[in-house]
Amino acid sequence: MTHPRAWIAQSEAQTPLGRLNLVATAQGLAGAWFEGQARHPGALDLPQQPDWPVFQAARQALNDYFEAPKTSTFTVAMDPQGSPFQHRVWQQLLRLSPGQTTHYGAIAQALGKPQASRAVGAAVGRNPLSIFIPCHRVVGRDGSLTGYAGGLDRKRALLSAEGAQAVEQGQQSLLAWGS
Repeated sequence: MTHPRAWIAQSEAQTPLGRLNLVATAQGLAGAWFEGQARHPGALDLPQQPDWPVFQAARQALNDYFEAPKTSTFTVAMDPQGSPFQHRVWQQLLRLSPGQTTHYGAIAQALGKPQASRAVGAAVGRNPLSIFIPCHRVVGRDGSLTGYAGGLDRKRALLSAEGAQAVEQGQQSLLAWGS
């Protein structure tokens, strides 16, 4: 598959929720997708560079997160590719603490664009950095789980592990870890 010019290397990370495919630019981590995830770029014609410092840092950050999801924060250099509006939405997501949730309307309000809930939803859905940019923390206005490119089971597991109050009650996720 063709890729943005800026992507220069790839690697992978194993997590309790499945393998993440990682891509990087010279500036930082640019993509992290679960296999089979919506908007996954597919097979890439990029060199495998598992020992690159950005990939090592990403794997360590993920290990730290999965060991302590309620307190872990990501400090990996990130370089997601997107429009200026998408970047503004993603910056709002980065302000959310583990276990804290929000909804599209609240993000639109925070951006000074209260009528832009659908555009916010589209930007959240195009987040290229699963887990690192915590789009899983966006729920419906009523607290219901809304779409997640990595699948609702993963979203439920992430929110539950973080101690989010808005996690829908129902079947326990088959993907829960550390319970």
